[in-house]
Amino acid sequence: MDLKDLEQYNPITVQCHDNPDADALAAGYGLYCYFKSRGKDVSLVYSGRSEIQKSNLKLMVEKLKLPIEYLKQNGTEPIRRKGLVVTVDCQYGAGNVTRLEADEAAIVDHHQVEITDVPLSIINPNLGSCSTLVWKLITDEGYKVTDENGLGTALYYGLYTDTNQFSELSNPLDLDMREELDFDKSLITLFRNSNLSLEELEIAGIAMIRCSYNDDYGFAVIKSQPCDPNILGLISDFLLQVDCIKTCVVYNQWADGYKLSVRSCVREVNASELAAYLTEDIGSGGGHFEKAGGFISMKLYEEKYPTLHAEGYFNNRMTQYFDSFTLIYAKDYEADLSKMKRYTKKKIPVGYVRADEVLPVGTPITIRTLEGDVEMTVEEDLYVMIGIKGEVYPNWKKNFEKAYLATDEPYAYEDKQTEYVPVIKNRQNGSNLILTDYARICVPTGETHIWARPLERGVKVFTQWDTDKYMLGKPGDYLAVKCDDPHDVYVVERDIFARTYEEDDPESTRVKEGMARQPE
Repeated sequence: MDLKDLEQYNPITVQCHDNPDADALAAGYGLYCYFKSRGKDVSLVYSGRSEIQKSNLKLMVEKLKLPIEYLKQNGTEPIRRKGLVVTVDCQYGAGNVTRLEADEAAIVDHHQVEITDVPLSIINPNLGSCSTLVWKLITDEGYKVTDENGLGTALYYGLYTDTNQFSELSNPLDLDMREELDFDKSLITLFRNSNLSLEELEIAGIAMIRCSYNDDYGFAVIKSQPCDPNILGLISDFLLQVDCIKTCVVYNQWADGYKLSVRSCVREVNASELAAYLTEDIGSGGGHFEKAGGFISMKLYEEKYPTLHAEGYFNNRMTQYFDSFTLIYAKDYEADLSKMKRYTKKKIPVGYVRADEVLPVGTPITIRTLEGDVEMTVEEDLYVMIGIKGEVYPNWKKNFEKAYLATDEPYAYEDKQTEYVPVIKNRQNGSNLILTDYARICVPTGETHIWARPLERGVKVFTQWDTDKYMLGKPGDYLAVKCDDPHDVYVVERDIFARTYEEDDPESTRVKEGMARQPE
């Protein structure tokens, strides 16, 4: 479904969830502006027990002149709206939004799917904000987002608040919107500095004296009273100033689930990955290496853990996380090759881009992909590789020429299944270049040989080319060691490995004697 499918309806009611936050208001306003531009009789509303109370949200409504209307329910009598109701930042029929009776209903949301019986639904739980989803939907239809009507500022602030001041930002579409929007900086500053009330200050103080600390792994878990997501981040940031706390999770409970904030100050724990682990199968999580966050659906949580209290869940899950992996530092690691088999890379075409053909040598760039941002500087011998699933990684001319046969044939990236086409961002002037516009095909020479074995438990590999950030390997993925460099250790995802490597003849590769042995 796309927005064009909703243009057949008139009138249209855009409904935010009860007690709307900045993201709901911004996303709802985005849809309001779009449908109004299409000549629709459109209204922006919310309901629930009370009207908006938070000072920053009242300022947002006032300064941006948001045409938001509060619908007060009289007793048990349902509220009736003609035409189509579009719930935004929530799902029609869910517990956090008053059900409006209408001729037809639709959903535009970025949370985990809870309602499955509404055919007119656009839900993307991988995004940090519903503002991003609405921005993508309306720009795809040719609607130009400017700040003449305050929409750019609204969407920017919606993303800012729903990603804990951008600290939980990870999806490339979220990053793209943040960088492309025009917004009023003075208003953002005003909203941001009106975000904490005396009551919330008290909530933060009470939460911090109820800290649960795990001495074995140096992590802390804290439950807070319901509050703005930014308060969770404030508590998390304060916790990391305690000398013995290396990672932490702060959470609170809402009617529809648990909101959580995650922090890490050690290279062995990626906060974004930890947030995803804590919300796996019951919500969504992500962010940056040091700061991240997420949301757990109450419905999904109760289905999977019907008798487990939330505090017990978070403490247990954190312990399971630290028990789930082994650390490998490639420069000091000696693999036990007796437990590994030898493989050769298949001659499957992949993509490559010579960086100096795209931008001048010395240009600082960011390669933005679904896997995250990779920052580097353009050099004469830098190549950017595009794998069979759209994964992007750097390579160097000496290694490239040994492992691949380059061609001038364009790389048909549109045939690949991926949510996001990788972009090169010029950090000098902020311009964007579509990486695949410059990509050509290269074919492995068959001269790349590795030792590998499937992982029985997780690993975190600090490679010899990046000692600050690790490659995460999950059970079933492969631990690989280059045959010509025993310290070139890395992880290959399970399905990528099966498609790109083939096992050598065991009889011709028996070189086990005298090999270094060290258990994982």
